Amino acid sequence: MGDVPAERVHLSDKLGAVIDAELLALALTHRSWAYEHGQVPHNERLEFLGDAVLGQAVTVRLFTAHPELDEGALAKRRASVVSTVALARIARAIGLGDHVLLGRGEEQTGGRDKDSILADTMEAVIGATFLSAGQDAATALVLRLIEPLLADPERSDAAVDPKTTLQELASHLGAAPPVYAVTSTGPDHNRLFVATVSAADCSAQGTGSSKKQAEMAAALLAWRELSRRA
Repeated sequence: MGDVPAERVHLSDKLGAVIDAELLALALTHRSWAYEHGQVPHNERLEFLGDAVLGQAVTVRLFTAHPELDEGALAKRRASVVSTVALARIARAIGLGDHVLLGRGEEQTGGRDKDSILADTMEAVIGATFLSAGQDAATALVLRLIEPLLADPERSDAAVDPKTTLQELASHLGAAPPVYAVTSTGPDHNRLFVATVSAADCSAQGTGSSKKQAEMAAALLAWRELSRRA
C-alpha cells in the first residue's frame, strides 16, 4: 500500500477489507476538516453510497435468516441495526474515531466520539469498500460488522429506541418513569447538548449535537447499567 500511513493500514486490517488508499482517506474526511482546508472533497457522497449498501445487505440477511419474522418485525430489526446509535457502537469497537479527520471546532467538542460523526464515517467506509472491491466485498464487510448486533436482538431494540426501552425496563422494575435534564454549550451552529437521565436509582449522562441525540445516548447508558444489575 506504498506510503499509506501505518494507522490506516491497521484500520484496514481491523476491517478485514482491502480498500483503495485514496478512497479510505476520503471516507475518513469530515466536512469540518474539508472546509478548513480549502473546501477539499469530504466523505458525504461516500456516506450516501454506503447507506444504500448497508441497507440492502442487512435487509437480505434478515430476510433469509429469519423466515419466522413478519414484515413489521423485520423492519424493526433492520432499523435497530442501521441506526446511528448502532453504527456508532460498531465504529467505537474498531476504534474508527481515532482515524477521522476533523476540523478544530469538532475536535474541541468531542467530535471523535459523537454518534452522528462515527455513524456517518462508518457508512462512508462501507461506500469506499464498495467502490474499491465491489458489492460482494462490501456486503461481507457489513455482515462482519453487524453480526454482534444481530445476535443480540434485545440490545438492538435498545440501540434504535433507547428511551422507550429504558422506560419499559424501569416499569418492569417497578420504578417511576425516567426523568431527563438537558443543558447545552457552544454557539448555535456548533452546539453540544448534555443530557442526564435518572431511572430506578440509576443516573447516566450522554452528549449529542441535538437534545434528542443526547437523551438517547444517556438512555442507552442507563439501560445498559440497569440491565447489568437486573
